[in-house]
Amino acid sequence: MTAILLVHGAWHGPWCWDDFAARLSERGHDVRTVQLRGHDQRPDRIWHRVRSYVDDLARAASDFPDHPVVVGHSLGGLVTQKYLERAAAPAAVLMASIPPGGTMGLTARLAARHPLNFVKVNLLMTLRPVVSTPDLVRELFFTADTPQQIVDVCFDRLQDESYPAYLDTMLFALARPRRVTAPVLVLGAEKDGVFTIGEVRRTARAYRSEAEIFPGMGHDMMLDVGWQQVADRIDAWVQKTLQS
Repeated sequence: MTAILLVHGAWHGPWCWDDFAARLSERGHDVRTVQLRGHDQRPDRIWHRVRSYVDDLARAASDFPDHPVVVGHSLGGLVTQKYLERAAAPAAVLMASIPPGGTMGLTARLAARHPLNFVKVNLLMTLRPVVSTPDLVRELFFTADTPQQIVDVCFDRLQDESYPAYLDTMLFALARPRRVTAPVLVLGAEKDGVFTIGEVRRTARAYRSEAEIFPGMGHDMMLDVGWQQVADRIDAWVQKTLQS
């Protein structure tokens, strides 16, 4: 039985892994999820740093009898990278992750696409405007073909994200891949509205790996149509990697 710890991304919470975790559990793994502090769907603003999220991951990892394989999505991918700089892990998976170079490119794209929302984010120091409508959620996290029900269920459960953590992702908490010795699987989505395929491939190169891109899939690779294939790929890779 392999221990696997799932780390959610910005605006999300452990709920986003429910079906994904169940599928990995059915494959015989001991699967658990991290709740990054403040991510309990509270309506008010949260105000944390990436280093605090890394502490949350470390605390959750310590509950296992052995070091778990860590799977991080989006912001959770950056949290995973920072954790791997200081802690042991047999392996890790980055899903549509913040790249080691940070979110400056993403910030520029969001500012160009939605300038008014970008102004609100910085004036109010809150990330909620980025996900304030179902259309915005579809654009960022899903695709034009994703069933509306999937988009709506996700939209209803999203919450604010920490503005200081966002600043960290741009400038103050960039990943240092050279400090990471664990094998890393890097997965991306062809129709990701958050990170480009080029960014995903650069992430993979930084970890001495090759990116695997899932066709027709949006950023939320654990929720969008086809998530089962992503879970199965992680299952197969973990088994092969830990046996070698």
